[in-house]
Amino acid sequence: MSPWLSGRVAVTHLLVALFGMGSWVAINSLWVELPVVVKRLPEGWNLPAYLSVLIALGNVGPVSVTLAHHFAPGRLKERWLIHGIQVLLVGASILLAAFWEHTATVGGAPHSLAYLALAFALALACCTSNVSFLPFMYSFPPLFVRTFFIGQGLSALLPCILALGQGVGQLECPNATQGANASFPRYLEENFSATTYFWLLVGLLAVSALAFLAMVMWHERDGGNGEKASSKESVATEESFPLQTDSTPSSECSPGDVAGSPPKPSTAVVAVPFWTRRNAFLLVLLGVSNALTNGVLPSVQTYSCLPYGAMAYHLSVVLSNIANPVACFLAMFLLCRSLVGLTIISAAGCVFAAYLMALAALSPCPPLVGSLAGATLVIVSWTLFLGLFSYLKVVIGSLLHEAGHSALVWCGAVIQAGSLVGALAMFPLTSIYHLFQSGKDCVDNCAA
Repeated sequence: MSPWLSGRVAVTHLLVALFGMGSWVAINSLWVELPVVVKRLPEGWNLPAYLSVLIALGNVGPVSVTLAHHFAPGRLKERWLIHGIQVLLVGASILLAAFWEHTATVGGAPHSLAYLALAFALALACCTSNVSFLPFMYSFPPLFVRTFFIGQGLSALLPCILALGQGVGQLECPNATQGANASFPRYLEENFSATTYFWLLVGLLAVSALAFLAMVMWHERDGGNGEKASSKESVATEESFPLQTDSTPSSECSPGDVAGSPPKPSTAVVAVPFWTRRNAFLLVLLGVSNALTNGVLPSVQTYSCLPYGAMAYHLSVVLSNIANPVACFLAMFLLCRSLVGLTIISAAGCVFAAYLMALAALSPCPPLVGSLAGATLVIVSWTLFLGLFSYLKVVIGSLLHEAGHSALVWCGAVIQAGSLVGALAMFPLTSIYHLFQSGKDCVDNCAA
């Protein structure tokens, strides 16, 4: 491979990563900035539950796209749909930066209508990206799909870096007391405001949109020959073979076994049926993981973390989102194809999820509250929980890429369906029945 071609492929990887970054950076930014806005908007600790439901309602976008693919196959042009999504993302984020603090009275109570309405617009665009961005990547070799998932990991990492520079969630408890065990909390000013943070989000989305435009123009100029050439050396590896069915054990397709074997004809991909028990199981794992990571646990993150302090909450949000791109990067080099292995990873993630749900249920007095050990455990649990399920999702996405374009459409649809079920299941528990209790800052909420 010539140095020019190698450099060109590297640039394509960069453009794909920036393109993938734009798919969920808006919603991830809303989550990361919650420690700031939750103190300034009337919804308070229930704001994450509202946000989860708005993200779930954004599934009207992918449902519409899926129906369009079914009833009018080939009529919906993914490139122009993606351009439309990116325009919506940039426009809504501009309005968010300008109006996020505006409130209105609804039913006799103040509500942050501007923030919630614009959050829904961003959720609609991000949810629709799962059934448009990912299927678009089918025109690229499989390795670029993993680069796309690394980009999605960056959509969580970059907002966290901004939040670290912002210094969110800082407060002081002066000696002026309300009683024997309470004081007035004084919230410290961040290094820059939430408004500035949202303007920086506008910049990230604009960069992603420009990266997609450059990627498409570059890819179409030569028909993707550069990218195809980059994958020739991996023809004998696991990436070159279609998704295995139940009749093909995963051990038969390890790199060591197939290195000396001749490449399988491309028609083998068409011959393998998609709806096998193995593929259905992969979709079930994908749906469960997204229900937990995008719906169930985010709704109660404040309840599981804030009893241990604002810093524990902040670090849980930041480090768990850093675990996302790290897990995606790991999948570039270590792809687990075993159903047993994927099941074990999923079970381990569920153990951490159960622990975090227990902490939220026991709020505002969970075990080890007020101790360094308790804060450390909740931070580590959030980090490993999202890290394990992020790895699981990128592996399943990579495997489904091998089953064809329609498999990636189903992949995106299941991601959104799982997120919808998780969010709708949690909203009545948090916002209607109030099963989770919040504490007060600078107050000993667990005093006898």
